[in-house]
Amino acid sequence: MTLAHLLRRATFGPTPASLAEAARLGADGWLERQLNPARIDDSACDKLLERLPLAGASTAAVRAALPKDSYEAFRQLGRAAVARAAWSERQLFESVVAFWANHLHVAAPSGGVWDSRADYDAQVIRKHAFGRFTDLLRASARHPAMLTYLDQRSSAKTHPNENYARELMELHTVGLVYDEADVRDAARLLTGMTVSKAGGYVYDASKHATGRVGILDFRHANDKPDGEPAALAFLDHLATHPETARTIARKLCVRFVADEPPAALVTRLAQVYLDNGTAIVPVLRALFTSAEFAASAGQKVRTPFEDLIAAVRALGLRPGADGVTGLDALYDVLVQAGNAPFRWAAPNGFPDVAAVWASPSAFLVRCNLHLNLATGWYPKQLTRPADLLRSLVPVLPATYGALVDALATRLIGAPLPAAHTAAVLSVAQKSPNSVLDANDKHLAGHAPYLIALVLDAPSFQLR
Repeated sequence: MTLAHLLRRATFGPTPASLAEAARLGADGWLERQLNPARIDDSACDKLLERLPLAGASTAAVRAALPKDSYEAFRQLGRAAVARAAWSERQLFESVVAFWANHLHVAAPSGGVWDSRADYDAQVIRKHAFGRFTDLLRASARHPAMLTYLDQRSSAKTHPNENYARELMELHTVGLVYDEADVRDAARLLTGMTVSKAGGYVYDASKHATGRVGILDFRHANDKPDGEPAALAFLDHLATHPETARTIARKLCVRFVADEPPAALVTRLAQVYLDNGTAIVPVLRALFTSAEFAASAGQKVRTPFEDLIAAVRALGLRPGADGVTGLDALYDVLVQAGNAPFRWAAPNGFPDVAAVWASPSAFLVRCNLHLNLATGWYPKQLTRPADLLRSLVPVLPATYGALVDALATRLIGAPLPAAHTAAVLSVAQKSPNSVLDANDKHLAGHAPYLIALVLDAPSFQLR
């Protein structure tokens, strides 16, 4: 396994600094450092996030700051996700946070969670991302955002709502191994888990439907008015179920290894998950040190979000002076690309396979974005190197062909195929053998286009 491959998958895009750090620490050392994010200084990113105070605010704080149904907390939450992906030093943690946010998805914006969605991000996803899935699932099941998004807050013994019960099994845990009787019993068992008028989680025993339940291989008398202990026992049962282990293992492999994950690796990771009491860090360690991961280079395509962030990181772009308007612009680009953070309406989260994102129209969006970033046309608010070309290639080579090779090595990790290099240079009406010198009066004009075209290369589209 190459360090570049590890960083392309475990981060939102390699940078010279991250590659240098990985070379110094070695693959295992770099991975262990990233698996202990609290030890990584992230003060620069934290300072930027201070400008988005509602991104992780409590429900009470959002309610105190905003009028009802305001989108401002959604706005700040989305911008914070962009900022963390682009500029956090805790890259693996942020990648896994994105994974769990997609797995236990609560769309933002969506109805009824204007006040609680930011807290869900902070107190459920980020708090438990490197912990145990059992705790993550419990926290999600008892959070107002999830209870609202999947209609559990309106579920009562007279009319149990089946929406959360179904998605809890199908999407969050065991997968499609249940039947309709399982859904009905799960919906009854979960009644009582709701949201208070103050906007927090509450268990309301008056809404709970008692009576024996049988859900998959879970059995419970469910004969107490206070059914919360029974509901929590069911959640724990699901979290530790072998089918849940396979669901989590497979989705992690789809995220970090291949669209069609190796069956043997899925089986091994599922066992690691069970052997470690649903702890996620041992599963990640086993995944990234596996032979299957090492052999998976070239098997994942970047989503529009990943492409944008990787380009920002590769070009060395930084937040602007105010730190926010540039994030607004980046976020708006992602809205147009259909991949802005949390903006997937359905509860299954964004797809993570190439077939969804690889199309001519999507590629054109990426090309335009690369050109805007390389030229500085948009977003203008980001801070750019004074001389972008010299920041990427400090010493100009003797030919245009060698310049494109140097740009590709710096931005992608390897030169382009000869035919691709020639195609890139045709835009500047140059050939690979065209002489280049520091006094070339056309170089400044050609440079942004050459940089953008290198970012358009198929190899940059790969994660």
